[in-house]
Amino acid sequence: VQLVESGGGSVQAGCSLRLSCVDSGLTFSSYAMSWFRQAPGKEREFVAAISMSDVSAYYSDSAKGRFTISRDNAKNTVYLQMNCLKPEDTAVYYCAAARWGSALYLPNEYDYWGQGTQVTVSS
Repeated sequence: VQLVESGGGSVQAGCSLRLSCVDSGLTFSSYAMSWFRQAPGKEREFVAAISMSDVSAYYSDSAKGRFTISRDNAKNTVYLQMNCLKPEDTAVYYCAAARWGSALYLPNEYDYWGQGTQVTVSS
């Protein structure tokens, strides 16, 4: 199983980025997918999650209204569209897959993780 993130980079505040995470090896549509992030010296924090069937999406307070999570089960891919980026969004962003998780904001609910992609937002 491999989750590979891409789309990170260095941008100025107010700009947008779209992260992608491609799965190889999972029955992708059977997993809830999420994005977490981790800034230097901080714990990994929940950003957004999407249900297996793409019916429900959940966001952290910091992501709500600015970020949108989506998935394309035909392409085994989950996306995170990030708009109006702020310097405090600077972090390594990870995608994760959960087969049976119910508390999707908790990192220990997840079975698989990607290697992360760096997002740096300058003021």
